Formats: sequence, C-alpha cells, structure tokens
Amino acid sequence: MSYGSDTKDSYERASAYADRILKGEKPSELPVQAPAKFQLVINLKAAKAIGLHIIEAFLVRADEAID
Repeated sequence: MSYGSDTKDSYERASAYADRILKGEKPSELPVQAPAKFQLVINLKAAKAIGLHIIEAFLVRADEAID
C-alpha cells in the first residue's frame, strides 16, 4: 500500500509556478507550497500473497485498489 501526494496535482501546480516565473515574478519571492492532495493506493494482489486481509472499510477509503 502507498500513501503519498497526488503527482498529477503536483505537476499542475508546478506548471502554474513556471507560468508565474515566465511572466516576470522572482522565484525567490514565490511561496513554498506543500502538497494539497494525497492518494491511498492498495495492492490487493501483494496483500493476498503475504497473507494480509484488508477490511472493507479501508478499501472504501482508498483512491485506488490494484488487483
């Protein structure tokens, strides 16, 4: 299982930063941004292979479940 920042959202925010820099803003004056969106991905095949049972309530909260 993996819990981390959403890469698509991070790339979109980076492109907005690049746009602001290209329009003349100084990079040193731009605020540092932390990730805003996170994803929970569960690999059910790997969990089954090592004998783990993932409860349904946890699967409902996951953004993606890999079979």
